[in-house]
Amino acid sequence: MSLRTALTIRRLPDTLVNQIAAGEVVERPASAVKELVENAIDAGAMHIDVTMVDGGKALILVQDDGRGMGPDELPLAVERHATSKLPDDDLFDIGFLGFRGEALPSIASVSRMTITSRTADADSAWMLAIDAGLRQPVEPAAMPKGTRVEVRDLFHATPARLKFLKAARTELQHAQDMLQRLAMAHPAVAFSLSDGTRTLFRYHAAPGDLFDARLGRLAAVLGRDFADNALAVDTEREGLHLRGHIGLPTYNRGNAQQQYLFVNGRPVKDRLLQGAVRGAYQDYLAHDRHPVLALYLDVPPREVDVNVHPAKAEVRFRDSALVRGLIVSALRHTLDQAGHRASTSIAGTALDALQPVHQLAAPLAPPRLPLPLPHGGAGSLWSQARPSSGQINRALQAQAPQSGGFEDLGAVFGAAYSAAPLPQGRPLPEGPADEQASAFPLGVARGQVHNTYIVAQTSDGIVIVDQHAAHERLVYERMKAALADSGLKRQMLLIPEVVELDEPACDRLLARREELENLGLVLEAFGAGVLVVREIPALLGDTDVIGLVRDLADDLAEWDQALSLQDRLADVCATMACHGSVRAGRRLNQAEMDGLLRQMEATPHSGQCNHGRPTYVELKLKDIEKLFGRR
Repeated sequence: MSLRTALTIRRLPDTLVNQIAAGEVVERPASAVKELVENAIDAGAMHIDVTMVDGGKALILVQDDGRGMGPDELPLAVERHATSKLPDDDLFDIGFLGFRGEALPSIASVSRMTITSRTADADSAWMLAIDAGLRQPVEPAAMPKGTRVEVRDLFHATPARLKFLKAARTELQHAQDMLQRLAMAHPAVAFSLSDGTRTLFRYHAAPGDLFDARLGRLAAVLGRDFADNALAVDTEREGLHLRGHIGLPTYNRGNAQQQYLFVNGRPVKDRLLQGAVRGAYQDYLAHDRHPVLALYLDVPPREVDVNVHPAKAEVRFRDSALVRGLIVSALRHTLDQAGHRASTSIAGTALDALQPVHQLAAPLAPPRLPLPLPHGGAGSLWSQARPSSGQINRALQAQAPQSGGFEDLGAVFGAAYSAAPLPQGRPLPEGPADEQASAFPLGVARGQVHNTYIVAQTSDGIVIVDQHAAHERLVYERMKAALADSGLKRQMLLIPEVVELDEPACDRLLARREELENLGLVLEAFGAGVLVVREIPALLGDTDVIGLVRDLADDLAEWDQALSLQDRLADVCATMACHGSVRAGRRLNQAEMDGLLRQMEATPHSGQCNHGRPTYVELKLKDIEKLFGRR
């Protein structure tokens, strides 16, 4: 179909201009709810109630107890680019959620909208009705202080837009997610959402200071499990203040939908922030698992541009590297402080999986082996022979990569990579068993099950440890410490690799040359759109250098981080840690089991393996008693 010849230039009617703007601002009912609720928050409302009938297509009702508007302000409120939120006309000093003056006229142009409002000192309320952009005269009405906005028959003036909407249930879910994000950002405000027949949620104003109030609101939205497994973040750098709560690595999800990021009280979805979160958790989670968190970043208004998108869902930072570095370092520091802690939900999952045995298939046969003695004495199962240190090292060298530029793993990690037997635990304190167990967070080892799981007694329960997963994390952390102390060893290429890329990709890589060199990758410019790779990390061995460099360029474009190289190095370290750790099926004596437990207590992140799975499960005595009907 050929395009028609353009006619004489003319000014479009205001109604059509507002409908065009509505296509950007009001994408679906949830977008209209977002704009109306943000207006209520900006007006100082402490209670906001939202009702959506037929997913918002039939009715959207937002009522608040905010400042309200007088009869002179109501007509201005639906004028395009009329707002009270830019008192100094400075777009770089925005202190409100809204500021563009587009929301109300855009919504009114595609619906039948009624605004009823009353200020605190007014004798009565006033009402303004608009039908597809056509305003009626302002009339007196009855209503308490605040504002009530009714939006009926959304998109009736633009029927084509209705075809793009999903089912009512789907549209309601979008609005619920959006409203919950605003509720998390403003815990001092009470929120409710109804579909006209039932209340989907009601969040009361959270008490306490801002930090505690946010955690209380997060618990209401995300569930009590999140509050029980959350770590507090509170750090400041060069005028930027980052606060919030992040979930333990073992408390994770299969997608990133429960990662909530707020900038100056505004919910945003920003790739830079998401990339920083991914980089901070990369050592603790598998690639297909994602942490649960809520981060609140306070930035001086002139350091962030919120006027990037009509829906104000994106932001742009003046110093993006500073923001990224702040998030990564703050999250890693917080995770380090967690020590061996694992999520409490693991115990619940384990208990749910346990089924009471009502009937035994056959009588239990009497034991044919001598019972284990408490400390691995003569006749104990623990004292039987196990592989020697030399045998394990020879087996490791047989499994190690031989074409990777090093023949001995010790050449890379030295003593950090060793399959020597576990260190012996210190002698147990004198006294009854209960006193011994209460002396340590992970308790005292009481036995080994199937030569794989250590059972320890704590002061108020038991701990079951996966010996291989736990030791794998310990070895991995020692490797990381060794790399931090001595740096990554590099391997010079006999024939440098020449990589051809587009010029912007080359510029991105060269701008991060120093960072890449610290990771063991040495690049040099070799003309327009061409790079030369002279050295690579020795850990990678025989790798696809060209593919690696291209992946790094893509990572820097999307996440502003060299994730491909970091992930590959982490994968190699994880594999080597797996080979260098005590295996399932190996018998341990009492001292070795206690030694592993003490190491876990002293090692950060020992509560999960390198893939985010738990290394131990703790069952409280009261939960065990419930299994047997004693409670």
